[in-house]
Amino acid sequence: MRFLKVLLNVFAIGLLVVDSPACQAVEKPNVILIYTDDQGSIDLNCYGAKDLITPHLDKLAKSGTRFTQFYSAAPVCSPSRAAVITGRYPQRAGLAGNASSKPGGSGLPTDEITMAEMFKSAGYKTAHIGKWHLGYTPDQMPNAQGFDYSFGHMGGCIDNYSHFFYWNGPNRHDLFQNGKEIWRDGEFFPDLMVTEAKQFMEKNKKDPFFMYWAINVPHYPLQGTDKWRKKYEHLDSPRDMYAAFVSTMDEMIGAVIDCVNDLGIRDNTIIVFQSDHGHSHEERTFGGGGSSGPYRGAKFSLFEGGIRVPAIISWPGEVPADQVRSQFATAVDWLPTVASMAGIDTPAERVLDGHDLTDVICDDADAPANTFHWQSGRGLGGKPQWAVRHENWKLIGNPKDTSNKAPITSKDVMFLVDLSEDVAEMTNVAAENPEIVAQLRKMHEAWLTDVSKPRGTADD
Repeated sequence: MRFLKVLLNVFAIGLLVVDSPACQAVEKPNVILIYTDDQGSIDLNCYGAKDLITPHLDKLAKSGTRFTQFYSAAPVCSPSRAAVITGRYPQRAGLAGNASSKPGGSGLPTDEITMAEMFKSAGYKTAHIGKWHLGYTPDQMPNAQGFDYSFGHMGGCIDNYSHFFYWNGPNRHDLFQNGKEIWRDGEFFPDLMVTEAKQFMEKNKKDPFFMYWAINVPHYPLQGTDKWRKKYEHLDSPRDMYAAFVSTMDEMIGAVIDCVNDLGIRDNTIIVFQSDHGHSHEERTFGGGGSSGPYRGAKFSLFEGGIRVPAIISWPGEVPADQVRSQFATAVDWLPTVASMAGIDTPAERVLDGHDLTDVICDDADAPANTFHWQSGRGLGGKPQWAVRHENWKLIGNPKDTSNKAPITSKDVMFLVDLSEDVAEMTNVAAENPEIVAQLRKMHEAWLTDVSKPRGTADD
């Protein structure tokens, strides 16, 4: 049973006033969503990393609740971001794959209702800081998607000093403020993000605000500060460069949280933290650097290492401190959860795929859902990688293992595991469980039909 806060107001005659339950807003709380990029499943000390240092995020976890079975909605950047800011499967939201990083490239459809639009309609000031990667046209950039203020890059990544998108030609400068290109030559982008975040919060400290800080770290290029590069000189490459960037990221997040404290608004600020998906093994990140620990897979893969991510929520006095939740949860759950905690309405006319996790967080209740689907693209044409998890069963069609932890053979086109028995996903038990394979395939085909309907209202 959810515990109650009791507020005593003593008047001349004595009066007992019962305030609202924990995890429910007394006044509109601020919401900060910190969304990191290409961070490995266990690459925080509180998730088991032993060779890198993340004191600020560990402190955030200590002050709140962290999840151990939390999933991104996709193993790549754009669809995972579309899912978190709409509360919908990326297929339903109309962005099943990565958006173009070229100016003019399309992305999240303009008729989607974002988390920023939801908060703005409730009287919040809204800001996007950092990476966007959800469309590069004027009507799909942040200011047209509910954000009062925007600072950052529109494509998938940039060099953190020149602010050029560099990995396919021609190189293109990509730094924008409220839709206008700006130049900050030679200035370290993580430092710029911290400055922008602080300025936004200082300006709006007396108003409720929602800030989506899509920090582009530890995504390549691995450009940690000199302090942290020296700290990790003893590690093998590329772990040394990756660790330096993670600790740089942690330091930047700590600076923003310190600002929240200094402004005297921490007790009325919900902070959510999540990685967008697993770590990269791409050539541009020197073939690795991140860690998925016991899990198989990485970015681009639907094995656990590609989609199981660190996730934390903190709200002093409201969200229980120093708690761990092992219940199944996903990125689409954040929108209905923070809406519930803030006491604001979700878009009633929209199909939301997420569920309110308030009872899970505050009361350790059972997970509100036990099934989730992933799909590369929208349909069944070709051989897309797809997966469905139902309770402890997980079926992957056409699996990829970008971590190369084990070979995939022709017998693994349908890869079935019981995660309660094999969380490392090393043994395919599809042949021994044909009825489970058939059941999960049928569920996935029904899901594909559902999310392929015209996007929009609950009546579609």
